Amino acid sequence: MSMTKQDVLVMAKEANVKFIRLQFTDIFGVLKNVAIPVDQLEKALDGELMFDGSSIEGFVRIEESDQYLRPDPSTFTVFPWRPRDGSVARLICDVYTPNGEPFEGCPRCTLQKALEEAKEMGYSLNVGPEAEFFLFHTDEHGRPTTITHDKGGYFDLSPVDLGENARRDMVMTLQDMGFEIEASHHEVAEGQHEIDFKYDEALVTADKLVTFKFVVRSIAQRHGLHATFMPKPIFGINGSGMHTHQSLFKDGKNIFFDPNAEGQLSETALYYIGGILKHAGAFTAITNPTVNSYKRLVPGYEAPVYLAWSEKNRSPLIRIPARRGVGTRVEVRSPDPSCNPYLALAVMLKAGLDGIKNKIMPPAAVDKNIYQLSLSEREAMGIDSLPGSLKEAIGNLEKDTVIQEALGSHIYQRFVDAKKMEYQNYEMSVHNWELEQYLSKF
Repeated sequence: MSMTKQDVLVMAKEANVKFIRLQFTDIFGVLKNVAIPVDQLEKALDGELMFDGSSIEGFVRIEESDQYLRPDPSTFTVFPWRPRDGSVARLICDVYTPNGEPFEGCPRCTLQKALEEAKEMGYSLNVGPEAEFFLFHTDEHGRPTTITHDKGGYFDLSPVDLGENARRDMVMTLQDMGFEIEASHHEVAEGQHEIDFKYDEALVTADKLVTFKFVVRSIAQRHGLHATFMPKPIFGINGSGMHTHQSLFKDGKNIFFDPNAEGQLSETALYYIGGILKHAGAFTAITNPTVNSYKRLVPGYEAPVYLAWSEKNRSPLIRIPARRGVGTRVEVRSPDPSCNPYLALAVMLKAGLDGIKNKIMPPAAVDKNIYQLSLSEREAMGIDSLPGSLKEAIGNLEKDTVIQEALGSHIYQRFVDAKKMEYQNYEMSVHNWELEQYLSKF
């Protein structure tokens, strides 16, 4: 919904708002905010509020630290769980330089740049994500544990699903904040949950994902629980993914749909799939950005690790859901919810657009269960795999100029430097597995 500065001022007054949180993310998707009293709201909406960008991971050096927050009026919402007498609201912001230009290290601006490229080609991107999460107990000090909150399984109900009350409150809160919730249910693993909201334009969806994670964690805390979007918190059970449904529209029509084509998939849809498959090895560094991400991307736990596509099964990287017409879409199944949604959508869109520009036709669809194929069978069919580690993914990113361009040089270099250091620290650390295996033996 489009809103103006005046709309926000009126709504804030009607809701008796006393404080505003100006929100934005760092390059890793961690939500940041600056809290201001409501009497500074007009000044904020005019883009006059400055903050120290050198304190934010991956932003700027201390000698060039001044940054400005420009709130997007359409993102104004009141936090339903805060007291109505003196309520708190938020606005999501773009980050600008003192020269009045979009800051090249702002992830939200990075997505807008990719969307502008699509717009120049006549396209708009709609996205529907499915972000899974775990609910865990906290200890006596309020610190998170990995003790699952229930023994439920896929689609189980109370009394097995002990997280049902928390999940219901999450849904009601999200609805109060303008989300259209399509479904909520227990997922496959113990303590694992999913709440699905309706697809929307890409920038709106990225804003909603940032908000979604914030709300889920806040409401879980109110129930004495810890919600985590960590991809693989427990060995031996399914991890949390963020399957991402994507469709391109042109002149109000879904251009992935062609009623006269085989499978009713347009040539443009096939090119988009081809681009995704070509660049997946590189953009995985962004869509699966932690060391832990690759503990999920292993065979045997329903995680998509194979570079293939299908209309009939869920084992490849890309699935084409059965619905046709306006609902025709490409489901990329590899991303996980630890990613920065702005950057993740930017790199996937850029990959798909490259497929369209260069008419990259994907290989034939694979309708067999790839999980059950041997290595030699996969090699014979030309089915490659996603990177097996963050280190490998970063190496692929360093070779892919298309995905680098989607990120921009500022974010690309800072992201790669930080992730190389993260992986090096991981490699040098001594883990519990090593102690259990070797401490008594040697």
